[in-house]
Amino acid sequence: MSLVWLALAAIAVWALVRLGRQTERRGQGHWRVTATLFSAVLIAGAVLLAARGAWLPAAALAGAGLWLTLSSRQRSAAPRGEAMSAAEARSLLGVSTDATRQEINTAWKRLMTRAHPDQGGTEGLASRLNAARDRLLKH
Repeated sequence: MSLVWLALAAIAVWALVRLGRQTERRGQGHWRVTATLFSAVLIAGAVLLAARGAWLPAAALAGAGLWLTLSSRQRSAAPRGEAMSAAEARSLLGVSTDATRQEINTAWKRLMTRAHPDQGGTEGLASRLNAARDRLLKH
């Protein structure tokens, strides 16, 4: 039975690590958080059922949990041909309409320290921050 508790603890740690790495645009993070928690519950249920010898329902729950995990990891890429508006760029960087070059660069650096892929962020978010900075500096 201690092996079951070890598996449940590993699932909980996995869910916490995955939740800690959520860096998405507004409105998209809720789906990933919900999917992570629900898939952790499904996989934990599969472990408990397998420990009791119910292999077929355990396999079904594990498969559903893994499918939910994988489907929630797929990110929808923004259309590449679509240019970012100045208002969207300001909103993303969190600067006002009359922000100076220095304020734009300061906001970009502050956000990029958390959003850079080497710091646990995503490439998509880092590229959007770069595009927002470029849009505002060229404007």
